[in-house]
Amino acid sequence: MNAEDFYLEEGFPFRGRKLEQLKHFLEKSGLTYDPLVQYSVLLKTREGAIAGCGSRHENTLKCIAVDERFQGEGYLSILMTALSKNAYQQGISHLFLFTKPANLVMFSDMGFYPITSTEDMLLMENRKNGIREYLAREAATLLPEEKKTAGAIVMNANPFTNGHRYLAETAAAQCDLLHIFVLSEDASEFPAGIRLELVRKGCADLENVFIHGSSDYLISHATFPDYFLKDKADATDKAVLLDLKIFGEYFKDAFHLTRRFVGEEPFSRITRIYNEQMKEILPQYGIEVTEIPRCTAPDGTVISATQVRRLFLSGRTEELKPFVPKTTYAFLTSSEGQALKKQLLEEKDTRS
Repeated sequence: MNAEDFYLEEGFPFRGRKLEQLKHFLEKSGLTYDPLVQYSVLLKTREGAIAGCGSRHENTLKCIAVDERFQGEGYLSILMTALSKNAYQQGISHLFLFTKPANLVMFSDMGFYPITSTEDMLLMENRKNGIREYLAREAATLLPEEKKTAGAIVMNANPFTNGHRYLAETAAAQCDLLHIFVLSEDASEFPAGIRLELVRKGCADLENVFIHGSSDYLISHATFPDYFLKDKADATDKAVLLDLKIFGEYFKDAFHLTRRFVGEEPFSRITRIYNEQMKEILPQYGIEVTEIPRCTAPDGTVISATQVRRLFLSGRTEELKPFVPKTTYAFLTSSEGQALKKQLLEEKDTRS
């Protein structure tokens, strides 16, 4: 392949006609465009035909395809170089990659290492033993003594409510050690750092509870892809399987986990699917799943973070008290909390 035979086009991301061309090319390759991508690159022949493409969302490379007529000619390497260069320009060095299991060897040759896979998808990263080393550091000072039982909760806490507190307190009473993993993905109204701090403060009196960020390895954009699945109706189920396999294969051993606790979910379909899949999959790894009924406010209202956010944004401060711990209430009514409210309302106005 000669340099003059192709050229690159970059989109941040693409829109209009070029976006439609990209979507059409992906469709022919059995993939679906992810509207969340922030950067895409097209590799075109001198005649303007698409030979290959790739995209990036945060630190995850996805929507990568090469026309079968040009496979084996080095086009994939050019695409990966462009994607990696763009990520590094954004200060991102730790990259994840989603592809089909059949592409394991091809991407291994480009410096990516497998984390786990299902029948439909393969998750890789560009750090050898990256997940094991991360978990070893995170659990280094927290290994339980012999015969101690360790449980886990994974929560978003957007923000931390009395419902989350009830779940943590109930779970902590059923095991010697409880590890709470707060989602690190900044895809919620309350930023990850604030959510993590509110959980820490809200559980500070529970001596056997340890709080962790979840990193990119649990319930993140890196572990919930569905862009290449043809059957979108069960995409969530398949993504859940991958995420739970990571928990069972890596987190269990790192933290010596035997229990995982979840709150009953009457509202979110995705969370219900996740909980049901959890009950089927995690016992295969020796992890017992316990579902705890939702906590209710004194008036019988089911406590939810959605309700707390609604009251918070509407300025109904006094009505928040039955729904959140004192530590969360203190933040919501602080100058920092009010600044966040103003920002969220401005973003809401911009979207509408």
